[in-house]
Amino acid sequence: MIINGFKKIDLYIIKKFLGTYFFAIALIISIAVVFDLSERIEDFIEKEAPLKAIVFDYYMNFIPYFANLFSSLFTFVAVIFFTSKMAYNTEIIAILSSGVSFRRIMLPYLMSAFVIALFSFVLMAYIIPPANSVRLDFTYKYIKNPIQNTEKDIHRQVEPGLFVYMKSYNTKDDRAIKFAMERFENGELKSKLLSESAKWDTSINKWTIKNYFIRDIDSLNEKITQGTTLDTTINLFPEDFKRYAQFVETMNLTQLNDYIEEQKMQGADDVVSLLIEKYSRFAYPFSTFILTLIGVSLSSRKVRGGIGMHIGLGLLLSFSFILFMRFAAMFAISGSMNPMFAVWLPNILYAIIAVFLYRLAPK
Repeated sequence: MIINGFKKIDLYIIKKFLGTYFFAIALIISIAVVFDLSERIEDFIEKEAPLKAIVFDYYMNFIPYFANLFSSLFTFVAVIFFTSKMAYNTEIIAILSSGVSFRRIMLPYLMSAFVIALFSFVLMAYIIPPANSVRLDFTYKYIKNPIQNTEKDIHRQVEPGLFVYMKSYNTKDDRAIKFAMERFENGELKSKLLSESAKWDTSINKWTIKNYFIRDIDSLNEKITQGTTLDTTINLFPEDFKRYAQFVETMNLTQLNDYIEEQKMQGADDVVSLLIEKYSRFAYPFSTFILTLIGVSLSSRKVRGGIGMHIGLGLLLSFSFILFMRFAAMFAISGSMNPMFAVWLPNILYAIIAVFLYRLAPK
């Protein structure tokens, strides 16, 4: 009978937890869609966006993005809300009085948190990226202006030992201004090309270099070559300069890992932000367990002020946690902190707070 009772308690808590969570997420997404539509409606009409594209390309891909964005917050709200009601109705006291330990009560909470964390990880790693790609394509077509490349003095290592440089890049006609290319072997310069420009030729899928000057170096000997036109193939494409700022959000976890390795090889400046994105896809879902533990520990005690007191304190902790996550990422970007440590630091500190509150919870 006790075992059956435990199973009923588990099922009761899991249904309450997940039911409240998904109801809260559905409610906030509905509100977000209404507000976003009221803000974008003029753009949709002005740019003559098709209704089918608005519904399926934008809003259907808008939903998973915002569902995950608010996941941690509403995990916390869900726990606080229904656990406070259980405490207020003395259900927690009745469960503890029946011989069930507080530690045992935590089991269905952690099982529910695992479902939400797994849901969040799958969304972030594999579902949201392709959805973001469609949503952002729609955004730049019907809402924002076309993408313009504003980089200056661009340096790239396109393959081991091969470096390219350009003063600027014009996305309208796919032309690199003041183009240069250097090849090194064992740390020694072997060849250097200088030119006025390099333009992508779509008919042959190659770069056409104009008015070039090449120095080939072999020990103490040099060979100079000049010309007006040269076609060449390198691991650099016009698409590399036409990516919107949120491009990294369109890559699944496998693509992101490959892109990070590519950017490291090229010596890119934004590797830290890419690593932060990668580590966040693991750290963010894990925060579900921490916020669940904090929520249960805070709201399982019946106090004066009822549910409102618990929700107020819970929201304060939840927002401080999310804010801290943003600040920690900024420290990593500035170079003052290791990216992995910066992303996981909020989880570590709030895990300590969670354990402390757990020890204070009624047993």
